[in-house]
Amino acid sequence: MATAKKVAKPAKKAVAKKAVAVKATRKAHTGATFVVKQVRSQIGIMPKTKATMRALGLRKIGDVNTLPDRPEIRGMLARVPHLIEVSKKGA
Repeated sequence: MATAKKVAKPAKKAVAKKAVAVKATRKAHTGATFVVKQVRSQIGIMPKTKATMRALGLRKIGDVNTLPDRPEIRGMLARVPHLIEVSKKGA
């Protein structure tokens, strides 16, 4: 039986990568903010709820985080009212 010879593929040309300007995606928030404090344990809660707490920057009882007043933050706070205390600060 004859064996098939491997055909060498042409070498790929090196292409110079374009420099991409990095945009600042986070803007400084100057409006109202929420001060969020975790007051109850995360033991025994659903994984999705734990993920929400983590996204709010809360891990342990007594943790405090300041978050901007935006719709997505308000939605996360509405999911976990039984675990946190919220106070509004600013304008």
